[in-house]
Amino acid sequence: MSNSTIVENLRKEIDSFSSQVRAEKVGHVVEVFDGIAKVSGLSDVKSSEMVIFPNGETGVALNLEEDTVGAVILDDFSKIKEGDEVKATGKILEIPVSDNLMGRVINSLGVPVDGKGAIKAGKDGMQTYPIEKVAPGVITRLGVSEPVSTGIKVIDATIPIGRGQRELIIGDRQTGKTAIAIDTILNQKGQNLICIYVSIGQKDSKLRKLQTRLEKGGAMAYTVIVSAGASLPAPLLYIAPYAGVAIAEYFMDQGKDVLIIYDDLSKHAIAYREISLLLRRPPGREAFPGDVFYLHSRLLERACRRNKEHGGGSITALPIIETQAGDITAYIPTNVISITDGQIFLETDLFYKGIRPAVNVGSSVSRVGSYAQIKAMKKVAGTLKLDLAQYRELEAFAQFGSDLDESTKKQLERGKRAVEILKQPQYAPVVAERQVTVLYALTKGYMDDVPVDKIKEFEEGLLNYAENNAKKFYKEIIETKMWSEAGEAELKKTIEDFKGGFK
Repeated sequence: MSNSTIVENLRKEIDSFSSQVRAEKVGHVVEVFDGIAKVSGLSDVKSSEMVIFPNGETGVALNLEEDTVGAVILDDFSKIKEGDEVKATGKILEIPVSDNLMGRVINSLGVPVDGKGAIKAGKDGMQTYPIEKVAPGVITRLGVSEPVSTGIKVIDATIPIGRGQRELIIGDRQTGKTAIAIDTILNQKGQNLICIYVSIGQKDSKLRKLQTRLEKGGAMAYTVIVSAGASLPAPLLYIAPYAGVAIAEYFMDQGKDVLIIYDDLSKHAIAYREISLLLRRPPGREAFPGDVFYLHSRLLERACRRNKEHGGGSITALPIIETQAGDITAYIPTNVISITDGQIFLETDLFYKGIRPAVNVGSSVSRVGSYAQIKAMKKVAGTLKLDLAQYRELEAFAQFGSDLDESTKKQLERGKRAVEILKQPQYAPVVAERQVTVLYALTKGYMDDVPVDKIKEFEEGLLNYAENNAKKFYKEIIETKMWSEAGEAELKKTIEDFKGGFK
């Protein structure tokens, strides 16, 4: 090859050469401890932006100080050391979402942890949703008017929950808070509601049992579990509920209705307190940081019901809070009570008396009220809450054994039967038409002369008998959510016939 040819080729190579300059924001680790890294040199980083460490570990920038950035590390921090390079990604922390999440157990970062392999992209591909998002504005929202049927008689009758509502479940440990959440998920079969269960700081064994229970009840087909177990570092516990609601927003954007359960936000607040103290943020009441109210308000405000112009769909939130010795006036419980649209208060005393679910109807409230009930339930349950409240009041007087007049005795007897009827075993949700039947029989006085110890037997027998003999009534409740005069007459006759043959 001649010299001129070589020169010609070189000239062509030089002419076609183009260099691409890529700018990267790079900082250095100044200090690393307990899952926290202090980084200098990342002057342009945003709050909640993802940063990458040399071995591929990810972190999130939380504290933006004058000279340094405080980042929480989402992976194993033991491999990170002083002087390591840290790169800013320019991306706010986000989670992969797709229709194929249904039936899976994932961690706070969207990675499957159920041993069933990677999650495939859905029909729209694998999208990502930011875990932090501003809640929908007032103009885009719609009032709550459609019920979320929990299948739990005491809740559906006296503390109803509607689609788009935020209803707090509060009580001491071991009073049945998670049981209410699981029963609600089990009852959504065929109700066109997607469920997301976020486990925060729970034992892995408890989560495994819960998953098995949901699989057994056929509920995993419409459920996603986001797991942040007790053994994981605090940052993953802190992110978990936001990851859960990001998945819920993905389904809501398709116009679907979603139910999300946060179990529980007490542990979430404790994880955030741990992070905040490590980041040297000033502690406030009970050593929680000053923005702990905002921590939960920005999460729970994302639950809403959107109007048709903005895509429809809804997110119903059931946050759970654990109290210490029934103290609902503590810092975190009062914060969350003030954010939500009502609370279901579970009481240890009732639980040990055998009244389960151990719901204290007097302290519990739904601020949406009968808007979240079907017409038939509204009609039969109208007097029930009053009956129960009067019974609780009179019960105290009756203990002194003083002479009671006839009407007071009647109220006490009705109250005893109401308490008995509202007892319900776990994992046995009751459909709306069966609830209406039994509450109709109770409130119309058909059970007043049935002995209290025979009430459960009477209820079971009546429901089985009504299924075959009050078909018109059942059909009306299912289709129109209310009974006609003919349907009511059929039910009355059914109850009277059954009662006549009941020993």
